[in-house]
Amino acid sequence: MQFRLSISGMSCAGCVASVEKALNGVDGVTQASVNFAEHTAEVVGDAPLQTIIKAVVNAGYDAAELRSSEDEQEKEASELAYYKQLLRKTLVAGLVALPLFLLSVFDAMPGLQGAGRVFWAVVGLLSLFVMIYSGGRFYSGALKAFKNHNANMDTLIALGTGSAWVYSVILVAVPTLVPEIARHVYFEATVIIIALINLGSVLETRARGKTSEALKRLIGLQPKTARAVRDGQEIDVAITDVGLDETLRVRPGEKIAVDGVIIDGHSTVDESMLTGEPMPKEKLIGDEVVGGTINKVGSFLFKTTRIGKDTALAQIIELVRRAQNSKPAIGRLVDKIAAVFVPTVLIIAVLTFMVWFNFGPEPRASYILVTTMTVLIIACPCALGLATPISIMVGVGKAAEFGILIRNGEALQRAGQLNTIILDKTGTVTEGKPTVSNIVTTAQWPEEKLLTVAASIELGSEHPLAQAIVDAAKEKSLKLDEVTNFQAIAGQGVMCNMNAQEVFLGNEKLMHSYKINIDSLRPDAQALAEKGETPMYLAVNKKPAGLIAVADPIKPDSYVAIQQLKKLGLKVIMVTGDHQATAMAIAEQAGIDEVVADVLPQDKADQVRHYQQQKHIVGMVGDGINDAPALASADVGFAIGTGTDVAMESADITLISGSLKGVADAIAVSRATIKNIKQNLLGAFIYNVIGIPVAAGILFPFMGLLLNPVIAGAAMAMSSVSVVSNANRLRFFKRVE
Repeated sequence: MQFRLSISGMSCAGCVASVEKALNGVDGVTQASVNFAEHTAEVVGDAPLQTIIKAVVNAGYDAAELRSSEDEQEKEASELAYYKQLLRKTLVAGLVALPLFLLSVFDAMPGLQGAGRVFWAVVGLLSLFVMIYSGGRFYSGALKAFKNHNANMDTLIALGTGSAWVYSVILVAVPTLVPEIARHVYFEATVIIIALINLGSVLETRARGKTSEALKRLIGLQPKTARAVRDGQEIDVAITDVGLDETLRVRPGEKIAVDGVIIDGHSTVDESMLTGEPMPKEKLIGDEVVGGTINKVGSFLFKTTRIGKDTALAQIIELVRRAQNSKPAIGRLVDKIAAVFVPTVLIIAVLTFMVWFNFGPEPRASYILVTTMTVLIIACPCALGLATPISIMVGVGKAAEFGILIRNGEALQRAGQLNTIILDKTGTVTEGKPTVSNIVTTAQWPEEKLLTVAASIELGSEHPLAQAIVDAAKEKSLKLDEVTNFQAIAGQGVMCNMNAQEVFLGNEKLMHSYKINIDSLRPDAQALAEKGETPMYLAVNKKPAGLIAVADPIKPDSYVAIQQLKKLGLKVIMVTGDHQATAMAIAEQAGIDEVVADVLPQDKADQVRHYQQQKHIVGMVGDGINDAPALASADVGFAIGTGTDVAMESADITLISGSLKGVADAIAVSRATIKNIKQNLLGAFIYNVIGIPVAAGILFPFMGLLLNPVIAGAAMAMSSVSVVSNANRLRFFKRVE
């Protein structure tokens, strides 16, 4: 079973480690992944849901299952309400902080004598109100973490601002406790820090909302109602009331409700949001339509074939969600670092306290408080925790807009590292809809008789080449014969009995296997193959009867797509079971330099491993069915989708549109996303590597410079905002030209 949970109460990357540890500690849970950017968790296993939720609660957080689109909408509404509440709290903190900030800037703060003490007592009460109302989440979060033997961002902020406030209250109450030179209160720092951190959270929450826009658009494609034909009447029904094999009417401009097959009428349908292809597709009787796509001009009736969670759109949304919640290797490494980050900062804060206590100049108490508080405030691991998931969410969502479904973060990271692409031929480089292009006969076998025998043999086969022969016979209205003892020979062809004769249909290997002399037909077969046609030999009673050639033209954009792959620095290889001459002809048309032909389906995986052994990082592109072993063996498997069958378990990435250009786009998206993650991580690490020592006072002995806690608070807030903003740049990523 798989559960998707909404997790509340997480404040930093350290919380992610705590929640994942709690989830993975539940008996029966086999895998748990927490997304800090989305505040969700994906849990796989057979543990009861209540046990899983209880483990999260015991760790100091809250959890609820997300089961339906209504749950997702409720979560979104809750996040919007939280954003508005956070905005109010920021405004309140800002109203108190602004006058204190101005007084500080103009050096107009009163002293701790007479009316000055009254002023500071009032400010102390106001700052306490701000701490409770605007910063209460930090203190309650820190307390929860403490009870569960954890430390997180809330711990750092609560310790920093809390110690400053307590110190200031003691100073107002008994000023003589410290020398006059050290009598400086820090109420304004506490209030300004809370205001700035809340402002950073507001900006971060708003920017973070943009990261899932692609997913929201996909969800928005799902119509709420459908027009059903029941008892001869057309009525509007809720989408949840639509059943299987039900007849629905679609009018011009309407969204198609669910997946189905047209039974009456015709139209053009805009499938761009699913496939990334801008041109509408013509749809006739018998064609499949996909829920969520938009009918353009005509009106038609269709019979439903998939409803609810089984529709292509629902599967796409689920795949995108899972991918956005998954973590690549770089993300798991960051999680490990973040898990020990806060405890490390607390140790640094203690060391800072000790160094200033033992070696610091007077006023020692002020220096100790300022440096320790600044270390705690500046060292927030939020930016570190957001660096990976926020980019993954945008990158996976952007890929989905192009009709590219990435199964997980690992595939996203690995795709950008590929240096070799292996392409299947039929249905990948070519259209996958072959037609009979030539028939070569011998003296005893007229063309129609030859085609009748071949079509009779292939009638039960689902192979594209077989279908082409059967279609050609149907076009001529030929009457097919009954066959017996049918036997398919992998990678060679078929044999059977027909009209008391033994019949063979297949490639040259089949003829050699049964010692059939085809010398008379070989020149014709060679000539056809050199034109890119696939010749199949027909023999009856082990004597050659003729040739049937089938042509499968390359896709219109295959040449351009392969040039794009080469520009990205990839070695492109075509591996096919077809004859060498045919394969070379297709490769020349497509601009492929290296070809491996006459490969059996089960041997394609060996070709993948062959290149891997030569230290190549290999991507395999195929149809996801015949090529499943090769797709699974590759470092990244790309399945050519059909627009409806999107759940191809053998592939890491599915290209809904079926265009090879999607491979180049997927690799480019991967490289851009990983580059973005590295930028985020570099920024977060540099911020902390420089910020923490400066906050601790490392520059003071040389330059007399100390970092103001208020500046530290602003820097901490802006570090998260900068990471989210940088990730959102991926939303403007353009397809490969």
